[in-house]
Amino acid sequence: MKIKKGDKIIIITGTDKGKTGTVTTAFPKENKIIVEGLNMKKKHQKPRGNKKGQIVDRAMPFHVSNAMLVDPKTGKGTRVSIVKKGNARVRVTVKSKSEV
Repeated sequence: MKIKKGDKIIIITGTDKGKTGTVTTAFPKENKIIVEGLNMKKKHQKPRGNKKGQIVDRAMPFHVSNAMLVDPKTGKGTRVSIVKKGNARVRVTVKSKSEV
């Protein structure tokens, strides 16, 4: 999975198409990510003890294929490839060949 926690991404499909945000959580085994403030769903919360029952907005996970990394130079979505530099694996944008 080429998208990690803390990356700035843009949504390319779905109801939030065109919106940008930062990845808060990544689930590599499921190929899903959670982005702060995007893909919000309403969850009903039961009353527990002294807390009232309420409806809470939560960011839900979505598939990585629906998001692209934002190129730091252009500010647009870009594809990413992984290149070996010495012993390290580095993510590089496909068109501008800059490191992400």
